[in-house]
Amino acid sequence: MSEATASQRSGDLRNYILVTGAYWTDTLADGASRMLVLFYFFSLGYSPFEVASLFLFYEAFGIVTNLVGGFIAARLGLKATLFMGLGVQVVALSMLGLAPQAWLVVPYVMAAQALSGIAKDLTKMSSKSAVKLVVPEGSESSLYRWVAILTGSKNALKGVGFFVGGLLLTVVGFRTGMLALAVMVLLALATTAALMHGGLGKTDAKARFRHMFSNNRAVNLLAAARIFLFASRDVWFVVGLPVYLRSVLGWSFWEVGTFLAIWVIGYGVVQASAPQFVRRRSAGGGAEPDGLTATWLAFVLAAFPAAIAVALSVDLDPGAVLIVGLIAFGVIFAMNSAVHSYLILSYADSDRVAMNVGFYYMANAGGRLIGTILSGLLYQWFGLVGCLWSSAGFVIAAGLVSMLLPTAPARRGRGVESTQRSPGSLSRA
Repeated sequence: MSEATASQRSGDLRNYILVTGAYWTDTLADGASRMLVLFYFFSLGYSPFEVASLFLFYEAFGIVTNLVGGFIAARLGLKATLFMGLGVQVVALSMLGLAPQAWLVVPYVMAAQALSGIAKDLTKMSSKSAVKLVVPEGSESSLYRWVAILTGSKNALKGVGFFVGGLLLTVVGFRTGMLALAVMVLLALATTAALMHGGLGKTDAKARFRHMFSNNRAVNLLAAARIFLFASRDVWFVVGLPVYLRSVLGWSFWEVGTFLAIWVIGYGVVQASAPQFVRRRSAGGGAEPDGLTATWLAFVLAAFPAAIAVALSVDLDPGAVLIVGLIAFGVIFAMNSAVHSYLILSYADSDRVAMNVGFYYMANAGGRLIGTILSGLLYQWFGLVGCLWSSAGFVIAAGLVSMLLPTAPARRGRGVESTQRSPGSLSRA
């Protein structure tokens, strides 16, 4: 490695650390604000579907943000999208913290949540794309490890955010809690802007919006699997589970927030540790996960929401069933998600990583949107058991799509796609 290249890598690493710190702060604030909104409006007498509708624009605008954000990052750089995301998050939190009580109605809160969704996805895309800058080309093992650590730590902090949200609602109330979170994100923005030197990655003045729609078959298949995977989680986790714990089991806001926080923190720890547990030992000595790994993890995962639904239907102790079932579901889901997060960067074109990642997380947001809407509707119509059966169906669909993924990690150069395919996959047109 030349001296100039080494210096560039060092600068990229320094900036990446700053980006990651800002992303962690935004993740903490995002998790806390979601818990504040969920429980505050449920306590006001909103139905499960009405509570779910508050997050509708949050997820819908996440789809648009990932699509447009990848294009903006390609043209202006990841630094621009990071600062935009943090700034928008401050505005979103301030809207809820400074608003008079009379303004806190569904349309206003949906608008604030839309901005929060935009902010979260801009910062996430910036941070995850930046991993590619500090990992040498072709170093798949290092890439997998870095992505797993980033993704796992993000989810652990989101879990801490759930705890903080429940604590803030209990101790200082809804609006004061939102203002405290806005100040925290504003400090992260100011610190990152002051300490970051230069840009973050290369810009491409020739990038066109049409390039956002990937012509990379592996990326497209992975994005489809991601839709079903995240719909399977959010269809019972976003509204159904916390409302069930609160209204059926009688848990307090504090207890529900703490329980969900511990679960998500544990989920994040498993994701960060995934490279130690999920490595495909093929006859040829391959050590990194591939499409086959994502497939079998999905089919294993499908058994758990189905088992929880059966256990709740036969009148076993619901508290014990949910605690044990959630732990098992969380472990396998975390491994599956970590494999997906690695594969998208492995499959991505090196010269279009922001666009490929943006397209992929657009699908991720689409899955969350589907899951969020159905979580409120299905819980209102069929209870938590209905949400769980839908979760199992979504995971099976993710597994079926994953069967078409390449059976070895793609080694991506500038637009060159691996020719290694799964036996059942179609050749690229």
